[in-house]
Amino acid sequence: MNETAWRMGIFAGLLVLFCVLEAIFPRRKRIARRLVRWRTNMVMVIISTLSLRLLGPLLAIGVAAWASVEHIGLFNLTDWPLWIEIPLAFIALDFAIYVQHVISHRVPLFWRFHKVHHTDRDLDASSALRFHPVEILASMIYKCGLIFIIGPAGLTVLIFEIALNGSAMFNHANLHLPLGLDKILRRLIVTPDMHRVHHSVIKGETNSNYGFNFPIWDRLFRTYRAQPKAGHDGMTIGLREYQTNDPEKLWWSLKLPFAKSKK
Repeated sequence: MNETAWRMGIFAGLLVLFCVLEAIFPRRKRIARRLVRWRTNMVMVIISTLSLRLLGPLLAIGVAAWASVEHIGLFNLTDWPLWIEIPLAFIALDFAIYVQHVISHRVPLFWRFHKVHHTDRDLDASSALRFHPVEILASMIYKCGLIFIIGPAGLTVLIFEIALNGSAMFNHANLHLPLGLDKILRRLIVTPDMHRVHHSVIKGETNSNYGFNFPIWDRLFRTYRAQPKAGHDGMTIGLREYQTNDPEKLWWSLKLPFAKSKK
């Protein structure tokens, strides 16, 4: 089984798993039309996946393989064993994704595309698929640049990509975890309750909890917020200026970055 088949199989399996768990252990009541939302979010990830073909061989695994042959990047200049390299490179990549996420909120040009993700008025595993294709292309280029600098092995990149997709679906899931379990887990990984704060309409909460895999970056750089001010049941998800049914629509979501911004 090749790398693409592995990734797609694990991706589909985790998506189904989290959707089932959400149905059994829901955290919040939904307010948007589920099937319309899901269709839009699923089509967006399909468009994004097809858009990545525009980059040709400039994809993470391929770049890692080429960098290894050409001895480009920090880890390609060492002879450390994989059991040391994989965790160190994984941590470095995760920190870089945290930085990218902060930039996508603070630089207006990048925010125009990233806010498509934040207009979702419900949060569930499908929200992890809701990224504008332009943002996905830019993210892949950024990731390839990181690989040139860090020089991780192709196996490391594969593990990181699978973990990033899985953690994104997990921490966006509308999943109720016992408070005690959540308290323990959020010291190690980003939990749904932790990430949900990031999707609040309150700006100070939106600009917090940027991490995807590890919560340590938010704690270190003081962007961590434990709970939403209104509580998880009372908080409003999305962006204040887009509290309508429009974010459920595919075409509206795709053209949003090019529309005149609301004041």
